Amino acid sequence: MSVLVLVEHDGKSVRDATLATVTAASKLGEVHALVVGANVASVADEAGKIAGVSKVLLADAAHLDHELPEEVAPVAAKLIAGYDAFVVPATTTGKNIAPRVAALLDVMQITDILSVEGPDTFTRPIYAGNAIATVKSSDAKKVITVRTTAFEKAAREGGSASVEKVDGGQPAGLSSFVGLEASESERPELTSAKVIVSGGRAFGSSGDFHKLLDPLADKLGAAVGASRAAVDAGYAPNDYQVGQTGKIVAPEVYIAIGISGAIQHLAGMKDSKVIVAINKDEEAPIFQVADIGLVGDLFKIVPELTEKL
Repeated sequence: MSVLVLVEHDGKSVRDATLATVTAASKLGEVHALVVGANVASVADEAGKIAGVSKVLLADAAHLDHELPEEVAPVAAKLIAGYDAFVVPATTTGKNIAPRVAALLDVMQITDILSVEGPDTFTRPIYAGNAIATVKSSDAKKVITVRTTAFEKAAREGGSASVEKVDGGQPAGLSSFVGLEASESERPELTSAKVIVSGGRAFGSSGDFHKLLDPLADKLGAAVGASRAAVDAGYAPNDYQVGQTGKIVAPEVYIAIGISGAIQHLAGMKDSKVIVAINKDEEAPIFQVADIGLVGDLFKIVPELTEKL
């Protein structure tokens, strides 16, 4: 089989999600990488160095800047004629592009795979991860999104793939880029952080959320996450959200503070290597998955923990 992997990038470098996706795709066959954007030749060169990538296709055009899904999907759908599968990370970007490609090809998308069992057979989570389904596709062309926390990251160095320019097509004109409002932080990116400190609705306000969590995260060199309840209450921005409808993470250490452990949240973090839970309710569901649990008032425990680190 030949597989085309969409390279997720920020316009300057390849994101970590791509590395795990390459690992998953390599279990299917020869991996070619697709870099889409404007003035992203350096990204293509970087993608060519990823271990396991044998060729890089570069679609570089002004209308592909910011990787608008309405512009990227037709490019990928056209290129898939020479491949058996199109594989993307199950990130916000990937989940925006893959369904459009599947629709253009008139095939069923295979979502959020956890493993590759064969050329047409995969496992994926259902019921918020409480059950694992084995699915088999009879489609000639497969469109697949990968849960990146389930696969090891391919090495950024070791490959020497050639870069080939491909046609970026014509502007679809269905959408336009207006602006980007991104939070700037010196902390690690949530999906690639080794340590994550997450807060829930128990903090009571945005002020207390940041006053207590930020110093702790800084001491640990950790990323800051939040439950959906905390995000919905306005304590933290949307890109902090961990869970089934947020970001799926699997850090070395996940510290859940004031988070009850709703099934939606557990689906996004239960693959973490070590889970630490702090909650005043000893019956909270989070303690059922925690490796270390501490029952108590977070307003006393968190400042004390920060002070002792």
